[in-house]
Amino acid sequence: MIRDAFLFYFAPMQFQSIIGQKETKEQLVQMVQHNRLSHALLFLGKEGNGALSLALAFAQYVVCENANGREAASSKAQVATGPSLFGEPQPPTSNGQRPMANDSCGTCPACIKAGQLIHPDIHFTYPVITKKPGEKPVSADFIKEWRGFISSTPYGNVYDWLQFIDAENKQGNITANECNDIIRKLNLKSFESEYKILILWMPEFLGKEGNKLLKLIEEPPSNTLFIFVAENEDLVLPTILSRLQLVKIPALTNLEIEATLELKAGLSIEKAQQIAAVSEGNYREALQLAQNAEDDWQVLLREWLNAIIKTGPLAQVKWIEETAKLGREKQKQFLKYFIHLLEQAIRLRVIEPANGQRATGNEQDFALRLNKLCDIGQQEAIINELDRASYYIERNANAKMLFHALSIRLYHIINNKSLILVN
Repeated sequence: MIRDAFLFYFAPMQFQSIIGQKETKEQLVQMVQHNRLSHALLFLGKEGNGALSLALAFAQYVVCENANGREAASSKAQVATGPSLFGEPQPPTSNGQRPMANDSCGTCPACIKAGQLIHPDIHFTYPVITKKPGEKPVSADFIKEWRGFISSTPYGNVYDWLQFIDAENKQGNITANECNDIIRKLNLKSFESEYKILILWMPEFLGKEGNKLLKLIEEPPSNTLFIFVAENEDLVLPTILSRLQLVKIPALTNLEIEATLELKAGLSIEKAQQIAAVSEGNYREALQLAQNAEDDWQVLLREWLNAIIKTGPLAQVKWIEETAKLGREKQKQFLKYFIHLLEQAIRLRVIEPANGQRATGNEQDFALRLNKLCDIGQQEAIINELDRASYYIERNANAKMLFHALSIRLYHIINNKSLILVN
């Protein structure tokens, strides 16, 4: 919910403040320092990997008054003679060296403005909604909300953004009117920086009206930088996609997420490891899981399997009644954790014997017990059932009926085994 009097706090967005992505950060810095930067980039990465945060940090790096030996273009002479980002060599300093930083300074006026999302030469485009019939909204109409969203949810997805602006069931769009506004803004002279930058988040929401931007992308005004940030390249207009230089943003590693959860969320090592393993490189997902860190999925799973295999229908009914009260998100997280343990069990069965390694830790112990309970074929069948159940939960299936049917299916998959999972 947006509050008109909400006060936002921003810290400068620097590479060092972003989780992981060491190689990608180095790639972006090298592009600038060696004059290999295209004027139109596509930051492509799945949800929760920090692609938008990287785009913001990169924009700040470009306008920083101290990075790469550049100074602010505070006079017309500097604007006219300053080194270009797109190919011309940068003049050496008095000692023959060109001092280059691998991050923005975070303290100059340009960095402070960029960190507060108020730099006049960094423009933003993102999906917006129509609040009143007949109006033609543009991103600038939601700039206050955008600043609040980035401040509070830097790893959020488009669903989070639309909820943040109270979209309810309205569809977000990047409209033809927005494209016209982009063309107008980027054809103006820069105010303070040597460069004008457009960060366009979620070009997947840019329909055929996006073709209005083709000429601007092909023949941009001097020192103009486009940064498109997308999750699914298949949904981006092919005519635009073909004109962008691709920068792939990989998923975060389990260790990166684990360390961040320990340091910033204050989780224990064991809980951080569990969440990092289930989040699959998605820090947004990890944060959601961390909100339910008190839930012990292993205990819940052990009770369920014991009810299915040993204690019978009455225990199953009791377990189903309790699980149905958890809510959809927690139910999906539980099923996802079960899938994760089954995948761990398959890895232990296939990889560790070949490597001569021994599994350690609570999760690995549980996975080893699953290997005694089921063979690979049974484990794959259970994973398929859990995936199908998650699909139906997302579509508001009745939780009691779903888990009752799922319990019956799991019983038939593993009914030829007798091991009971106990502490």
